[in-house]
Amino acid sequence: MAQYVWGYLPEYEKERDDILDAVDTVFRSGKLVLGPSVKSFEEEFAAYQGVNHCVGVDNGTNAIVLGLRALGVGRGDEVITVSNTAAPTVLAIDATGATPVFVDIDPDTYLMRVDQVEAAITDRTKCLLPVHLYGQCVDMAPLKQIAEKHGLPILEDCAQAHGARHHGQIAGSFGNAAAFSFYPTKVLGAYGDGGATITPDPEIDAKLRRLRYYGMEDVYYVVSTPGYNSRLDEVQAEILRRKLTRLDDYIASRRQIAFRYEEAFAGTDLVTPKLAPGNDHVYYVYVVRHPKRDQIMAALKEHGISLNISYPWPVHTQSGFAHLGYGEGSLPVTEQVAHEIFSLPMYASLSDVEQERVIEALHGVLAKL
Repeated sequence: MAQYVWGYLPEYEKERDDILDAVDTVFRSGKLVLGPSVKSFEEEFAAYQGVNHCVGVDNGTNAIVLGLRALGVGRGDEVITVSNTAAPTVLAIDATGATPVFVDIDPDTYLMRVDQVEAAITDRTKCLLPVHLYGQCVDMAPLKQIAEKHGLPILEDCAQAHGARHHGQIAGSFGNAAAFSFYPTKVLGAYGDGGATITPDPEIDAKLRRLRYYGMEDVYYVVSTPGYNSRLDEVQAEILRRKLTRLDDYIASRRQIAFRYEEAFAGTDLVTPKLAPGNDHVYYVYVVRHPKRDQIMAALKEHGISLNISYPWPVHTQSGFAHLGYGEGSLPVTEQVAHEIFSLPMYASLSDVEQERVIEALHGVLAKL
């Protein structure tokens, strides 16, 4: 039942003509790399975000890498973030040569415990990297106070929070820069990889543009600072332009699906998502919690319903990050949550019939526990 996780085909069937027209538009333009579609998408996405600058890149991971580098993060530095995130958040920090430093998460929202951040700051700390996880925002006001007090920049990881708002302000507009992924499953997804880094700062924007294009600036083939080949594809940019006009509709559909789940499981012992104060959730994933998670998922699989876990293994517990030295119990809430959370199907084109099938099956499983 992969379609319950991805939602790719129903959306494509609905938007097929527009998507194919976007591809044809680019191919007929004769400009396949950093052409008019990338430029237009950058301008339109920046306007949607309420910032002055957007730099399209090849994926969400490199959106973070380039954002960190543009903020001056490098070897020997430390970046404070969370372990309850997709591994690319932390891999991006590692790619700059910096060391990730983890704080724990809130047991209700699974977001960064901002009240633990200041104690984690050392003389090597170079950046704060909050992750707006699952579709809602970290509490940014106290985090900005900490950042200002210690003279630290903030890079927001918005890979899961396109269009989310915190006290009316859109995710990605709080910090010095913000990174987005347009992986196909995202709230705003491309038909392949894609990403962007946005910023209100023209100097950071200039650095990002150099970094994504080998480190070249005004004269091609002359590198002013070592960079990357990290350009947003022209075809994906044109597709994203079209889909950006429908982003608010996607979000509205996700919220309606979330409302039906919330209503369906009220009064059960399934813990549904908690909305943090001031947040407008976009429900990139609909994460629920139950101490008998594995038993529930196994039973649902017998009904042909295979669900996802975001994330079953916190980053600090994975062998690839053993060198960071976080032992078992070092992030107790993060570790406990990882044993209990799982995600119900959530995508904008999920039909009422499909959702009802999941609800009925899960109710049946819960009744037998």
